Amino acid sequence: MTAITPTASSPSLLARARAWLRDSQIPPVYGILVIIFIAAILLDAVFGIDDQLFIFNQTILTNILVRSVALGIVAVGQTFVMLGASIDLSVAYMISVTAVGASYLMAGDPGRVWWTVLVLFGVGLLVGLVNGLLVGRLKINALIATLGIGLILRGLLNATFENFAGSVPASFQSFAYDTIGPLPISVLVLFLVVLAGWFVLRRTKYGAHLYAVGGSEEVARLSGLRTGRVLVVAHMICSATAVLTGLFVVSRLRAGAPWVGTDGLYDLESIAATVIGGTALSGGKGGVWGTLAGVLIFSILDTMFNQIGIDAYMKQILRGAIIILAVGFYTFRSRAEQG
Repeated sequence: MTAITPTASSPSLLARARAWLRDSQIPPVYGILVIIFIAAILLDAVFGIDDQLFIFNQTILTNILVRSVALGIVAVGQTFVMLGASIDLSVAYMISVTAVGASYLMAGDPGRVWWTVLVLFGVGLLVGLVNGLLVGRLKINALIATLGIGLILRGLLNATFENFAGSVPASFQSFAYDTIGPLPISVLVLFLVVLAGWFVLRRTKYGAHLYAVGGSEEVARLSGLRTGRVLVVAHMICSATAVLTGLFVVSRLRAGAPWVGTDGLYDLESIAATVIGGTALSGGKGGVWGTLAGVLIFSILDTMFNQIGIDAYMKQILRGAIIILAVGFYTFRSRAEQG
């Protein structure tokens, strides 16, 4: 009689899906993004104030992406500094400086656009340099250093401008309103910024050095890395993304005011989106693709709240609760995988 050798059963479809997700290195936050998107569709179907579901409305879907641009660009920069175990609370003020500076210097003249943009990026890099030197060289706490720089920027703005100043030319507004094919130019810029951030972090020596500094600055220093220089560059990149966000905001508003950055909560929300995306506050872990998912979660939540008619104050309460749940879920999952 021939003995029958038992064969190992093939893995289930769910097990294979989990293995594929693990091997593909897709940030877990994308699972949360899918869940929130499906929940938004269901809530819109039950409680929506419009007859048509937003998923079938191309304008609303495009607005979700456009809504992600301003926060998404500056959140990429915030990801860089947080990967280095730092943080930047001056970005909202830098956005305001850029918006006011652009509309004031351009004064509606297309001929002033190119040099105004160069000047503003120069100012942004200078602010990032100062932040980086305070944090990376003088070892001042990042929260205190960047908040202090932000307050200086706010003081200079409020002492000089009280309301909307100047205007940007119509040609510059194409950044916010024109499209290339079906996609707005601003959305394409966002994806390019994310792609550039991913390339720097994953395909360059600087990216590896930044992860090393965030993982353990002391070990990185003993390994021969110039940790201060790494943090200075990260803060300069962050300030540059704040300038780009400010340019988008002013192209959308057509003029800048001292409060456009702070009213947008770009400092706190860029940090929240980055953390939701999986970047550790302690540094050394995370990436820009996860940050993009965190930004998209914010945009989908805002769209869902608008579709079901939730008032502004309740929006903030629900948004805060969902942020806590999302971060808690991600933290629990990470601990489970490590344990």
